[in-house]
Amino acid sequence: MKRSLTKCPVCGDRLKITEYRCTTCGTVIRGSFEVCEFCALGEEQLDFLRLFLKSRGNLSVVAKALGISHPTARQKLNNLLYSLGYEPEEEEEKRIKRQEILDLLESGEISPDEALKLLKGGK
Repeated sequence: MKRSLTKCPVCGDRLKITEYRCTTCGTVIRGSFEVCEFCALGEEQLDFLRLFLKSRGNLSVVAKALGISHPTARQKLNNLLYSLGYEPEEEEEKRIKRQEILDLLESGEISPDEALKLLKGGK
């Protein structure tokens, strides 16, 4: 399968498709079209995505099929989500929790020692 070029080779910015051409009759359609979000994924990520979908989102099945640990499969899924522009929920929750702790520290509601303890996972 031929992959679409999604980033400018000069500046690295996102490319837009501006023309489609039929190779049989020569019909040309011009406009400004978005590149498919999955077109930017690498072959390994696409294979992982296909397996993930085929297993109906069961990471244990994916891990077993790939011969990797469950945490490694979860990390591959997180990397796939990042590549598609999404932040995994658990990462977003951790980021929000960290920000709440830092806000409490900044407002003086907790001490630096308490903030450090909370950031390290203490109660």
